[in-house]
Amino acid sequence: MSQKELIEVEEKLPKAHLVGICAPKDEDAKLKSLQELKLLVQTMGLETGSINLQKRDRPDRALYTGKGFIEEVVSGMAEDDLLIYDNDLHPSQIRNISKKTSKDIMDRTEVILEIFKQHARSSEARIQVNLARYEYELPRLRNLWAHLDREKGTASTGGISRGSGEKQLELDKRYVRLKMRKAKLELEKIASQKEVQRQYRFSHFKKVCIVGYTNAGKSTLFNALTDGKVLVENKLFATLESTSSALNLGKGRDVILSDTVGFISQLPHHLVASFRATLQEVVDADLLLHLIDVTDANFEQHIADVETVLAEIKAAEIPVLLVFNKIDMLFSEVTEAVKETYPEAVFISASEKINLDNLREVVDQKLNIAHVVKILVPHQEQKIISHLFKLGVVLEKEYKDEGVLMDVLLNDEDLYQFKQWKI
Repeated sequence: MSQKELIEVEEKLPKAHLVGICAPKDEDAKLKSLQELKLLVQTMGLETGSINLQKRDRPDRALYTGKGFIEEVVSGMAEDDLLIYDNDLHPSQIRNISKKTSKDIMDRTEVILEIFKQHARSSEARIQVNLARYEYELPRLRNLWAHLDREKGTASTGGISRGSGEKQLELDKRYVRLKMRKAKLELEKIASQKEVQRQYRFSHFKKVCIVGYTNAGKSTLFNALTDGKVLVENKLFATLESTSSALNLGKGRDVILSDTVGFISQLPHHLVASFRATLQEVVDADLLLHLIDVTDANFEQHIADVETVLAEIKAAEIPVLLVFNKIDMLFSEVTEAVKETYPEAVFISASEKINLDNLREVVDQKLNIAHVVKILVPHQEQKIISHLFKLGVVLEKEYKDEGVLMDVLLNDEDLYQFKQWKI
């Protein structure tokens, strides 16, 4: 194929035309949501042809938008282009729009499911994505066979009988439920195996999990802190599987650091449910590092979106440390303004490895609440003194007739080991 022919083929690739509605007062928020949908479509592998927003108080029951509005949108589309809606559509709306426009249609949830499908690399992730898709498709089956006529029944049935469409719908629902049941059983088995592995490998370590809006730089931070090799891509949902590694905080102390799937606004509930085994890393954590892209103009809304998902997976009570990323891409005065609003947060650049030592120190402080205690160890208990040096920081040491008197900075959780020698 010549270069000219190749260019012509590329130009004929279908484009996605985005559609949304909102009340006039919500226009700014909706435009931001459509821009995010554009990024999702780009991650899915398509270009955006147009962004179309209709101002109306509520969706049209039949076509979601007004009839004239969608006709105008379709008039500017190429033959193979598709419509993508920023909200989930009812099955009847999908059928009516398809009939009216003769175009392929997707909604926001379908786009997210497709991205997850493209990025699922492990068997577990593929099962999770499939389960989420089954959950999405099941209530939409009822209109798939509506075009088939009902059959007349016999006199013995009172003239009532299920038609071809009704029979096919029943078969389809049974098939989908069977696939869902199989997927859930497989995920339960995987979750059980992972729990045993977690207890065996990590039972004696504190656990820290990086959470945040998708594409905030979580995998980059994980690699920077652990010298790991997690795949880093400038795409939404590049990471679907959780990865764990040891993170040394200094003083001979290690914690387990985990990187996991990113969150997003309007993340489908059944997708969260399907990925519960993966998100268990979050639920089991002792501390969450909530990573935020400080260069994103919508970062405050993204913070709220992440908090919503954390509440949904029952992780809202876990201690959280806000970590603002990509400070190397901001003017210092902008960073200072954000610091005034979030004085307890840590500001870093994961890609440039800026301020990571400070992050380790703050994590250590969050995980290890320590106090200075006086301990008198008998001379014959030299092993205890050695143990104190490993677990704490010996500030002062004085030799007495009855033993060694020390001022030691110790974590609360380690105090019990030296209770009998504490003064």
